[in-house]
Amino acid sequence: MVDEPEVESPAPAEVSEPPAEVVQPPPTSAQPVRSSGLHHAVGRRKTAVARVFLRPGKGVIRVNRKDFEAYFGTPGAYRAIVEAPFRVTSTEGQFAVWANVSGGGTAAQAQAIRHGISRALAEMNEDYHLPLKRAGLLTRDPRMVERKKYGRKKARRGFQWTKR
Repeated sequence: MVDEPEVESPAPAEVSEPPAEVVQPPPTSAQPVRSSGLHHAVGRRKTAVARVFLRPGKGVIRVNRKDFEAYFGTPGAYRAIVEAPFRVTSTEGQFAVWANVSGGGTAAQAQAIRHGISRALAEMNEDYHLPLKRAGLLTRDPRMVERKKYGRKKARRGFQWTKR
């Protein structure tokens, strides 16, 4: 057997770890972000669903990442519907609105955004709840399209009857 000289292993160099950064988890729907002034609500009408985000701003309204007029087309067609909660609470031009909306037609989508804005304003400030409720803006309109029945042309309309 050959005697091997013992080799001393070098002492492990102390590795300094970078300081751990405090990372805040992103907000979920269960914990709304109140510190930054962002308020979130969901509005519905017929089959349209709108997720609405309100933040203090200059009155800019964006729908599905587009300007309001670009999304709804004709200028001012649905603006009066969407801005109704701001008129009732006297907060015109004080909030920026971001809305993601899907389903339904353009009128139902505008009414869903209005419902979402109303809910977000009521959540933000309790003083807004009563005027919005009195104006009927917090109530979800339950009217839906009636389903078609078998043996009929539409939901209630029967087929045309011919005598001969």
